[in-house]
Amino acid sequence: MASVTYQIDSAHTHAQFKVRHLMISNVRGEFSKVTGTVVYDPDNPSAAQVNATIDVSTISTREPQRDEHLKSGDFFDVARHPAITFASKEVTASGPESFEVTGDLTIRGTTRQVALAVEDVTPEAKDPWGNLRRGASAKTRIVRKDFGLEWNMALEAGGFVVGEEVEITIDVELIRQAA
Repeated sequence: MASVTYQIDSAHTHAQFKVRHLMISNVRGEFSKVTGTVVYDPDNPSAAQVNATIDVSTISTREPQRDEHLKSGDFFDVARHPAITFASKEVTASGPESFEVTGDLTIRGTTRQVALAVEDVTPEAKDPWGNLRRGASAKTRIVRKDFGLEWNMALEAGGFVVGEEVEITIDVELIRQAA
C-alpha cells in the first residue's frame, strides 16, 4: 500500500490539557478546533508525516474568566499568536499499533522539539457515508515556561497558582483524502 493523506476531522478531534492548580487539584481544558494532515503508509510507518494546527481562540476550561485570562498576554497571547502548531520530524514504532512521533511544537512563537506517544492507531474503516477513516490518541508532557507561558503567582503557604508541567492528550479522527 502506498502513502495516503488523511485530513484531521476537526469535529471529532480533541486536544486536551491538564495542569496543577493551587498545588492541590488539576484544571483541565481543551481546544475545540484542530486542523491538519497526516500522511501515512501502514507498510512504512516511519515515513509518516504529521502537521497539525490548533486554534488557540477555541480554548475552554468551562470557566469564561479563566479562558479570557489564558487568551491574554499573560499566557497564550492569542492576538499575536493565534495558533499552536506541530510538525513531525521522525516517527518510530514503539509497539504493534503505537509510535513515538517526534517533532516541532510551536506555542506562543517558541518552538521546541517534543515526543508524542501515539497509541490506539485504528485500522482504516468505512463510515456510513463511504469515507475511509482511522483514529489514534497521542500524549506528551511539556514544561510551560519552555514555551514562554511564564505567568504565575506565589501562594502564601508556598508553591504557585499554576503548575509547571502540562499534560497534553490528543484524540484524533482522520478522513482519507481522495487520491
